[in-house]
This record gives sequence, structure tokens and C-alpha cells, in this order.
Amino acid sequence: MQAAVFEAMDMSAAEAVLKEVKQVLDERGLIFFLRHGTCLGAVRDKAFIGWDDDVDTGSVIGMHGLTEERIYATAEVFRQRDFDVEIIDSELHLSVDMKKSGIQFDWTCYRIIDDSIYQWPAVKIPTRLYEEPTEIDFLGETFHIPNPPEEYLELKYGPEWRTPKQTGFEQDVLALMPDGDLPRKGGVMTRLSDLLPWRHAGGLRVLDQDGNSIEGANVGVAPTTVLSGIERSITDARGFTRFRLPEEALYVLEIRHGEHEEVLYMETLSPGINYVYRPDPEISSGRYNALVPE
Repeated sequence: MQAAVFEAMDMSAAEAVLKEVKQVLDERGLIFFLRHGTCLGAVRDKAFIGWDDDVDTGSVIGMHGLTEERIYATAEVFRQRDFDVEIIDSELHLSVDMKKSGIQFDWTCYRIIDDSIYQWPAVKIPTRLYEEPTEIDFLGETFHIPNPPEEYLELKYGPEWRTPKQTGFEQDVLALMPDGDLPRKGGVMTRLSDLLPWRHAGGLRVLDQDGNSIEGANVGVAPTTVLSGIERSITDARGFTRFRLPEEALYVLEIRHGEHEEVLYMETLSPGINYVYRPDPEISSGRYNALVPE
């Protein structure tokens, strides 16, 4: 299976879809905000970022009257308007992933954990930034954004958020995440993972371009659906390492050896499976679903 590469969205179609989503959420009295690259483009560039591949919005469960019931009901409204809709329920959020007119649209509704929410992959953002969101004029409409937006963008992208980066921003985001486990909510999955870690593990074999195993490669793995830091390990003489996978979900991986470094920002991994990483000599960044089962 060949890895996919993120491609820029059609900006005019993205604008139309964003305005349609806004109409639906406004009619239902639901407060939402621009987040991630959509917020960054609105604040810094007064437009979508030219190479962005999706539209990102969010809300906070338990804030401004938002409940899980209202999220599911609104998802049905989007289905009636010919959106393809998938709902992902996780420890960190209830995510409504939608697609229309070829545009990937994410309305992620975050769960509050100790006065914070955790945005992709698991970057801590204080909820106070969303209690009284500020407004911004964007694409001829008025949208909510975190308040103050400068603080949010530095927390999400680091101090160099004002500098456009088509590649390399992934490393900046991972640098904001701590290593190792973070305090997390209890639950069946948490207890099982602690008691039976072998049932929630996977493995990775790191190869070079010629298919040779790489010993001593540094591998970082960050879940995106549970509260955790980056788990780091080093490959053995076979180029192999193991790490915990709490559940089947999307993960972010960082692979480094010698002068080579690549961040895989969206990999679907499952416990109990060993994967193989091999670089692409022609593509240094922007790949996803690049790992294959061994």
C-alpha cells in the first residue's frame, strides 16, 4: 500500500462549506470557533492557508450550553444536507468529521479535563481561552476564535507561529508535548492498559531506503485520542522497537536517525500489530498512512 500525501483543498469550495456549516450551527444556537490552521490563517493571513488540506472548527462540551445530545442531533442535520458524517467518540473529544464537495471538515467538540482541552495531537489549551471567545472578520463573515488568539496560537504552534511554514510545523507542535504519560482520567481502558500492557502494544521496524534495518533510530509515538505525552524509544539491532497503543486510533510518529527526520502526522495504528517504516526518497514530509503491517 502506497502512502498518501496531504494535498491542498479547493479554497472556494472550502469557503462555501465553512459558510454552510456556520449557517447550520448558528441556526441551532451552537457556539463554535475556528481552530488549528483555519484559525492561524484567519489571524495571520486573513485567508485560508494556501496549502491547508481541511477546515478546522471546534466547540467545548459543557460550555455555552453544548451537550453530547445536541452534537449528535446536529450531526443528523448535516447528514440531511448531504454531508458525509462520521462521529469519533474518545477520551479527549467527540469529533464530527464531515466531507462535502471534496472538502474535509472537522467540527471537534472537546471534553474539559482539569480546566483544559487537548487539541491535536494532545496539546494542552486552557478552557479560559474559550469562555468569552473574541470575533474576527473572515471571508466576509464573523467567526469566533480563542481569546486572546495570540496566546492560543503560541500554545498550539509555538513562538514562531507568525512565520509561514508549509513543512516543519509538525516538529514545532510535537516539541510542545511532554514526554511520557500525563495524568489522565480513570476508566476500564486505563486500568487494563496498566495491568495488561502487552495487550495494548504494537511494534515498529525502521528501515532505510534500501530496506536495511536501522539500529539506534529514535521513535516517538503520540496518541491523539487519549491523554498522554510522547512515548519515546530506540530501535534494537533488528531495527525494531515496541510501544503502547491504548486503542485503535490515529497516532503521530516521529522517526529520527542520523540526518534523517520525518513526522508522520496521521497514522492509523492498532494494538497487537507490528508495522514497518520506510522513507520515501522523493517525499520528506506530508505523508500519512505511510506505515504498513509487517
